[in-house]
Amino acid sequence: MPGFIDRDVETAETRIRIAVGGSGSPVLLLHGHPQTHLTWHKIAPRLAAGHTVVAADLRGYGDSAKPTGGPNHIHYSKRAMANDQVQVMHMLGFRRFAVVGHDRGGRVAHRMALDHPDVVERLAVLDIAPTATMYARTDMEFARRYFWWFFLIQPYPLPERMIGADPEFFLRAHLDGQSKTPGATSEALFAEYLRCYSDPATRHAICEDYRAAASIDLEHDAADAGKRILAPLLALWGAKGTVGQLYDVLATWRDKATDVRGRALDCGHTLQEEAPEAVLAELEAFLQQR
Repeated sequence: MPGFIDRDVETAETRIRIAVGGSGSPVLLLHGHPQTHLTWHKIAPRLAAGHTVVAADLRGYGDSAKPTGGPNHIHYSKRAMANDQVQVMHMLGFRRFAVVGHDRGGRVAHRMALDHPDVVERLAVLDIAPTATMYARTDMEFARRYFWWFFLIQPYPLPERMIGADPEFFLRAHLDGQSKTPGATSEALFAEYLRCYSDPATRHAICEDYRAAASIDLEHDAADAGKRILAPLLALWGAKGTVGQLYDVLATWRDKATDVRGRALDCGHTLQEEAPEAVLAELEAFLQQR
């Protein structure tokens, strides 16, 4: 990304790859599956005109380290993944910051806001409803559209071996199925995602991420059922995507947070690649509010 510097940050548990650019109030950008921090390439350089932007690879993804899953997939719990990013921001000198998360990154950001309310100043989640809500309301339509939520959680090594037979086919089918804007993910960007997805360690880490979401993350959510997100929350979603079509997105977040606003955008799941102008406008307005 133009104007950004790539670096590795060693946390207490792992190593996180980040790209840092701009100056001003800090904003942490967290990607989803199967992307890397480069999913923000249409937004981050412009957001950096008024903010210090940190775009990070989640543990297990991109060029971040890929630790083992551990008992009950604990090393890919959203709590562990959130702790990584809080440590990164603290090591950069930021005690409080805004966080924007798409897809899996949004789930990490959700947990971060619960575990670190003194750290998360503002929270934006892109095209997700809360994990526990989505699992609790699972029906045939959701299972059909989001089959990987149930495929990737199968015991090792079933999904890893099956995806490993043709990673490019699986990755392209996944991205094409979720995006409703042809060409939004360029071939150059796809090639970068494929470079990372071709690593067996990445594929295993991704499965561990989803296995954690269906096990230990639900335990953490149940234990915190009475806690609410205190930071102002912006929810954006694709009007043409599954989340927007199957859920009242704002209602799901108002069950979890005290201050919620947001709207649908005219796109599919990958808002930052499909509708970058609209996402940028929403984020800039939200981040300027005090």
